[in-house]
Amino acid sequence: MAVLPIAKMGAEVLKRRAAEVTDFQAPELKDFVQDMVDTMEDAHGVGLAAPQVHSSQRIVIFFVPANRNAGVEVPLTVMVNPVITPLNEDKNEGFEACLSVPGLTGLVPRYTHIKYSFRDLNGVLVEREAKDFHARVVQHECDHLDGTLYPQRMTDMASLAFTDVLQAEAERDGRELELDEEGT
Repeated sequence: MAVLPIAKMGAEVLKRRAAEVTDFQAPELKDFVQDMVDTMEDAHGVGLAAPQVHSSQRIVIFFVPANRNAGVEVPLTVMVNPVITPLNEDKNEGFEACLSVPGLTGLVPRYTHIKYSFRDLNGVLVEREAKDFHARVVQHECDHLDGTLYPQRMTDMASLAFTDVLQAEAERDGRELELDEEGT
């Protein structure tokens, strides 16, 4: 298929609420999602939302590697018109990065346990629960559908940093830096 250009912070498409998908029979829907997958893989991401590729539609794709999720992989998931419900008030902070905010990372508070529902590409309703990194990825990607980028969720802008600088400092200090990132 095709690798699509990724919208960067400042692009109008990233600032507004994306439109609901209503026609699950549209032949271009499956082709567009395949282009999103190709783009995410090319960018080495773990998630991508349609607004990030200049399309104001409520579509998200993601996967969760087992090594980031207590040994449990969440395979490639395509979510259309997703809805998130926190299952408790507990939040934790983790470093996030974003393909639309390249080179930067920052600490973002996210709910640790959520329920989410969405339609698959056939319009069938799917419901799941997620915790920790899985929950973080879903929340990060769904934020794109409402015109929100992770820096807008940060509570302390002092943690915003260039990813390569944090990694170099961690290596110098003999620490491992684990970033909860979408994929830059």
